[in-house]
Amino acid sequence: MDSPSRFSVIVIGAGISGISAAKVLAENGIDDLLILEASDRIGGRIRKEKFGGVTVELGAGWIAGVGGKESNPVWELASGSGLRTCLSDYSNARYNIYDRSGKIFPSGIAADSYKKAVDSAIQKLRDQEDDDDISTAIESTSAPKTPIELAIDFILHDFEMAEVEPISTYVDFGEREFLVADERGYEHLLYKMAQEFLLTSEEGKILDNRLKLNKVVRELQHSRNGVTVKTEDGCVYEANYVILSVSIGVLQSDLIAFKPPLPRWKKEAIEKCDVMVYTKIFLKFPYKFWPYGPEKEFFIYAHERRGYFTFWQHMENAYPGSNILVVTLTNEESKRVEAQPDAETLKEAMGVLRDMFGPDIPDAIDIIVPRWWNNRFQRGSYSNYPIISNDQVVQDMKAPVGCIFFTGEHTSERFNGYVHGGYLAGIETSKALLEEIKKERKNENQTFLLEPLLAFTGSLTLKQTEPVSSLQKCDIPTQLYLSKGNFGISEAIL
Repeated sequence: MDSPSRFSVIVIGAGISGISAAKVLAENGIDDLLILEASDRIGGRIRKEKFGGVTVELGAGWIAGVGGKESNPVWELASGSGLRTCLSDYSNARYNIYDRSGKIFPSGIAADSYKKAVDSAIQKLRDQEDDDDISTAIESTSAPKTPIELAIDFILHDFEMAEVEPISTYVDFGEREFLVADERGYEHLLYKMAQEFLLTSEEGKILDNRLKLNKVVRELQHSRNGVTVKTEDGCVYEANYVILSVSIGVLQSDLIAFKPPLPRWKKEAIEKCDVMVYTKIFLKFPYKFWPYGPEKEFFIYAHERRGYFTFWQHMENAYPGSNILVVTLTNEESKRVEAQPDAETLKEAMGVLRDMFGPDIPDAIDIIVPRWWNNRFQRGSYSNYPIISNDQVVQDMKAPVGCIFFTGEHTSERFNGYVHGGYLAGIETSKALLEEIKKERKNENQTFLLEPLLAFTGSLTLKQTEPVSSLQKCDIPTQLYLSKGNFGISEAIL
């Protein structure tokens, strides 16, 4: 068991928010910091995996919002690191929609269905703004019914106009999206950041003992004097402050116990935020049998069940000759496939592909199914605030509770759900904490300067102090203040 240690700041979680937060602290002279990460790696929901001879991104895979009036900070990091990416264009996906017989819907039908879905979505948002009862608002709109309507509704809400997409991402940073296609993985950006303040080897391995992996935090005991952090393996760490950079799903779970419990306003904010699950299933084939080339990167399967293996992407643009397909599931479908064996998921996926491309296509030779929902260190993919939420919910989400500061993409007012949202949130949280530390040190300096006067007041009798104040001697120090270098007594007690 590690012996108890005291740090200025402990950062819990080594995803992009935690790493960016720790970097800002280190750059501002906070060297006695500690990063505790529950898993065996840094990155959080940015995670690469070797599959089919290439590197695939099981979590975050795109840099969203590029080419606008402002520069996306994650795009700047990627450009500076030489990270290989390729442009993704979703706009033609709606014209590559297959029915269960393998026929592509005529462009006119697809366009009409798309317009209907857009109009329905706009009306739905208006209804939600006017009606506090979400269920009533939803019932008042015309719900999609046919397979193509269901498919387009899925694409519209889960991709192009996804609930995760704050308008500011595209208004400020631009509308282009780039898929990360680099053998080093998206996580390379985090390692580059870490190298700037943590000791690393020439191979890029982090050697700094201020980063501790496989440290599952289970309890935070907090008071005005600091925070005691207890981990699953029995270790105890103490800090003046904690930056908690865990996902919204973890906050909603019982993984970390707070003693005393979080205040009601904080709990309510946490519960009001939705947890979205986004699952990319990768399939490796012996050869290509699907269309590829310009405007063919994405294709859609129209089924009677919304979101049933609907959205497909080939990896030829990212890795030519890889013979890999990706199908994306979300929310309830994601949870369903996470709970079943991969062999069953493969069987379902192959059934869908044979509907689209015929019975003679080859079987997949490998499959990988991420399980973000069942991962107790993640419990989902990203946060989503309902449209009717007010700004106070986000303010309460990111507000500190005593010595515990909260960060992560779910605390970003403008960019929740995005990698750049997490990155910027970490920076913002550390800056807020540094201001708090600055104020604390100023107060400590004032107390130090007051000590001679306090010693003098301590030598006075109660009778001697009565003309100054009717307060007891022990109350006098709290009323003293410094003004232009001179001691004074607050007007409140005169």
